[in-house]
Amino acid sequence: MTVFILYNQCYLHKLIIKYIYWLNTVVFLFNPLPCCILALTTTTHHSCKFFSGKMGLFKAAGVVYKPVEEIDLGPDSNEFYLKANVKAPRMAGFLVKIFAWFLESRIIGTLLLYILKRNNQIHKLVSNATLEEAPMFVPLHPFVDLNEQEVEQIDSDASPAERVQRAMNCLPLTLEKSVDDSNSSSFRRWTIADYSRAYSSGEITPRKVAEQFINAVHESSRAALPMSFFINYDAEDILKQATESTLRYERGDPISALDGVPIAIKDEIDCSPYPTTGGTKWLHKVRPCTGDACCVMRLRSCGAIIVGKTNMHELGAGTSGINPHYGTTRNPYHPNKIAGGSSSGSAAVVSAGLCPAALGVDGGGSVRMPASLCGVIGFKPTFGRIPHTGVLPLNWTVGMVGILAGTLEDALIVYAAISGQLPSHEPTILPPKLLFPLLNSTNPISEIKFARYGEWFNDCSDEIRICCSNALHLLCEHYKWKTVEVTIPEIESMRLAHYLTIGSECTTSLSSALEKLDFAELGWDARVALRVYGAFNSKEYIKAQKMRNRQMQIHKNIFAKADVIVAPTTGVTAYSIFDDALKTGELDYINGAALVRYQIAGNFLGLPAVTVPVGYDKEGLPIGLQFIGKPWSETTLMHIAFAMQALCISHYRKPKVFYNLLHKN
Repeated sequence: MTVFILYNQCYLHKLIIKYIYWLNTVVFLFNPLPCCILALTTTTHHSCKFFSGKMGLFKAAGVVYKPVEEIDLGPDSNEFYLKANVKAPRMAGFLVKIFAWFLESRIIGTLLLYILKRNNQIHKLVSNATLEEAPMFVPLHPFVDLNEQEVEQIDSDASPAERVQRAMNCLPLTLEKSVDDSNSSSFRRWTIADYSRAYSSGEITPRKVAEQFINAVHESSRAALPMSFFINYDAEDILKQATESTLRYERGDPISALDGVPIAIKDEIDCSPYPTTGGTKWLHKVRPCTGDACCVMRLRSCGAIIVGKTNMHELGAGTSGINPHYGTTRNPYHPNKIAGGSSSGSAAVVSAGLCPAALGVDGGGSVRMPASLCGVIGFKPTFGRIPHTGVLPLNWTVGMVGILAGTLEDALIVYAAISGQLPSHEPTILPPKLLFPLLNSTNPISEIKFARYGEWFNDCSDEIRICCSNALHLLCEHYKWKTVEVTIPEIESMRLAHYLTIGSECTTSLSSALEKLDFAELGWDARVALRVYGAFNSKEYIKAQKMRNRQMQIHKNIFAKADVIVAPTTGVTAYSIFDDALKTGELDYINGAALVRYQIAGNFLGLPAVTVPVGYDKEGLPIGLQFIGKPWSETTLMHIAFAMQALCISHYRKPKVFYNLLHKN
């Protein structure tokens, strides 16, 4: 009865419909965890039908998916590429609060969430869909020998320092550059090898670098537009680590090439002596950090200086990196633009020269997206390749520790340090040997085939499309590699299934804490996200895992045609930060949907992926090209990324915000 009374009250009806339209936007804007997807499609004209009784009381029809073996993956396939229907306005400030209040109301919120799920095709493409596949709950891949070219084999039980040394042996010889050499006409960031050489030669000490790091962070915090790189850093602890490293170099006994090198850690990964906040003001109170995560422990064992916990989008639930609690991480190439999320701080500190590498967590592009926007390397290994012990369990079947680095070589060195045997309680069966790419080989790998889905590849801004197309053409022309045109079906269905999965896992992980939480401690955009995530049920989660199995089979068939899938990393470059979002966060479906467009397969299917800077737009903002590989093909991906980097690196530009930590003055 209440529904019909509301419907017949003209003013209230218009108000409710207006809020429903806004709430459709909200669902889209919420990119689930570490950076997840904006999976829904905005269509509001059906909302009033729900209230009039014409719709919503009956089960929405679901898609009947045909068997995988009947799908044509060729370029002339009749499979339809479903684009998101971009009609949602951007929202921040008071509007976000209104959305949260409506969604959190017990009666209206439940009705609105049902409408949103139905109108935005969750019911059609996932909840009520018919799939013959069994559910695949974890994207574990059996090891298959890929016969990768130009590799170095290392025992997987070698120590982190031994693995780092073997990785260093794989790097090409470069002309040594003095830390005082500022005559070069082209820009390049200092690498791990540069730090190691400078320390070994006595040109500078880890202690001096630590002091300059601390000063740079202070300076960045006091700028007219604070960069908000870190949630936590401890100057005393940093100097203590640096002093110990300096003494090792004075004795002529550094642990590895990483000794004394500053490395930052996303605040989603445990790292003493800091709390792990996940970008919140409350999570560390209910889940105290009791020690280093496995990946951090391995970096420490190599002598790396752990310089603090980088800023991130709250709970990883966004693509912008706007955090109302700890400030908005800004893009070093343009401080009025976003750094991207959710590993925003990790991308920005590498871009700004504060660290040659940093760790992030990638649950829906959260490493690759900000890496692309900030003009650095973003590398996400195969699911299970890197230990996940000590990482917030916000998205345990899609999230993966990833690496952000100034160069591919530095990504390889950090990868060498943190990979290897997993703790006994982690389920992955790793290959018997670790493989590192011989980047110093005089024989580049040959006969590489790139799978390119034209409609998907081109679903981005013109500047990105042209830049990435030119980069791919240059790469293939230079190395005599080939591009194979394919069709990747049901991309929108996969995005929805990923959204449902990552949202369900987030709320399940936090359920006991959320029951007792005062929601006033949450940012307003995070409140909206958690309410939407909590609307999914067990049946829908099972259907999403059936879709995961289906897409794993589809991608296996695509990889039978090609070695690597290629696409832009994002559909837009970094967009502007507005003041109204700084205290509440923002919901920006148009930009957010474009940012996550190319991310999902890497997470939902557990595939390795890497993004490489390949150019800039008219504003000088970076553009990245992404390569997605077969399971366990990290070595091939790094060879390709290194080849792409070699063709572009002479054109790399210096960010507006940049710190030269190796300069003695």
